[in-house]
Amino acid sequence: MMSSQGSQLKFNRKSRAKPLGSVLVILLLAISCERSKEKVIAVVPKGQAHIFWQMVHAGALAAGAQFRVKVLWNGPASEIEISKQINIVEDFINRRVNGIVLAPSDEKALVPVIESAARRGIPVTIFDSGAQTESYVSFVATDNYGGGVKAAHRMAEMLGKKGNVAIVGVMPGSSSTTQRENGFKETIAKEYPQIKIAAFQYGMSDRAKSLSVTEDILTANPGLKGIFGPNESSSIGAAQAVKGRGLSGKVKIVGFDSSPSLIGDLREGIIDSLIVQNPFAMGFEGVRTLCEKLEGKTPRRRVDTGVTLVTKENLSEPQIQQLISPTLERYLGRQ
Repeated sequence: MMSSQGSQLKFNRKSRAKPLGSVLVILLLAISCERSKEKVIAVVPKGQAHIFWQMVHAGALAAGAQFRVKVLWNGPASEIEISKQINIVEDFINRRVNGIVLAPSDEKALVPVIESAARRGIPVTIFDSGAQTESYVSFVATDNYGGGVKAAHRMAEMLGKKGNVAIVGVMPGSSSTTQRENGFKETIAKEYPQIKIAAFQYGMSDRAKSLSVTEDILTANPGLKGIFGPNESSSIGAAQAVKGRGLSGKVKIVGFDSSPSLIGDLREGIIDSLIVQNPFAMGFEGVRTLCEKLEGKTPRRRVDTGVTLVTKENLSEPQIQQLISPTLERYLGRQ
């Protein structure tokens, strides 16, 4: 038989255990609640093949770390996979993320999913390239038309304001690159009457296709003096074609964006100059605008991330190096 003292001891142990167990349950519930409150922002680029998008990814992750939100990254492999990009956005909507940062591959085709997100209370920031809708929080991008204007002025300077030039376009329906192409074309037409745009063909945002298109242009226009490439793939394709024909330095190339390949060609004189954006800032600002929105603030409707003319002469300047060579591993290594 257990003594009354032993029974009392057992009772006391039980009575002390109950509050401890309750405290643990409360703590676990609190932790679970905190996790459930974690804000999730999805970032959807046009594609993932170009260095440009890796820089955007790094900027988005940097903002996520600074503002303490979880950043989910997903996009199609290629910029021409418009239906796949739409499916990715729809999936994020169905997962009820807190916000979406989107670079629309097509200014019309992505409108329905952008507006669907808005109707379901999911704010959208558009970056890099516009869409034909007003259902967004902020538009974070380069002044793309202004970038095309800058490219035209540089081309005119290199050619002495005369000669035939060509444009290796990116793809129809892409708002950002269409604006660059229009800025270039319209500036040449208005300000440099002795420069003629002899050819315009799309490279479909593909290096191999851009190379093939440039070779066709060079064959059809033996006296060509310059080529404008409005994005990374078109600039690389143009450079490869010019180099392959032994025309380096004879056909001036003004490109857009940067990558190790483009910077190498710039150093070697195959490319005259590059109009460089700030994709890291695009990713960072895209996430930041949604964080502000989720905090009840009103972010700026338009955020211009700027363009810079990069030449062989200014390539080694610290601010240029920081722009073209951010330490991606510092951010992407966390994945």
